[in-house]
Amino acid sequence: MVYELHRPAQTEPGKTYPALFLMHGIGSNEQNMLSLVSGLEERFYIFSIRGHLPQPPGYAFFTIQGYGKPHREVFDEGINKLKSFIDYACAEYPVDQSQLFLLGFSQGAILSMTLGLTLGSRIKGIIALSGYIPAFVKEKYDVQPVDKLSLFISHGEMDHVLPFDWGLENNKYFRSLGADVTFKTYQEGHTVSMENHKDFMNWLMERVKK
Repeated sequence: MVYELHRPAQTEPGKTYPALFLMHGIGSNEQNMLSLVSGLEERFYIFSIRGHLPQPPGYAFFTIQGYGKPHREVFDEGINKLKSFIDYACAEYPVDQSQLFLLGFSQGAILSMTLGLTLGSRIKGIIALSGYIPAFVKEKYDVQPVDKLSLFISHGEMDHVLPFDWGLENNKYFRSLGADVTFKTYQEGHTVSMENHKDFMNWLMERVKK
């Protein structure tokens, strides 16, 4: 997959670093999410991943057949590609595999939460901004234990793209599985506010090992 890599300017031989995988929303690209994590490249290997499907003016990781209903086969392919990419990144770069974090907005949040459910304890933390979990993921996927997983889930109370109730359901679902969930809501639409940004950055820095 096409990706942009940001990493520490100087790395120490034999040392491994936390990894942060970024997934953008529909019609965007691998450049879009990088401004949200500016300044973290001295602590993390940051992989900003481009969706593999053209979706003007940018790209997507899957297509949808209806409201909140991805095409199952296309979605499965996107998830499998992302799992393979995480494997590749862990093998290719000095990544601390006990400190893998995912960050996604909208379609990227949907993917991040699904990857958390399928990879379980391989993932340490997820920042899911304005997404949902497809019904077939809950019903048909091989969901792994997530009691070691930490999540920051946020949703705008005035989101007219993906309803606020879907954010409430994300929180409820992961808590029911025993995950450690921080759930935040904002007086915003389908966007990432400055307050939201500050909150998830603080959350992330509290969970990464020094």
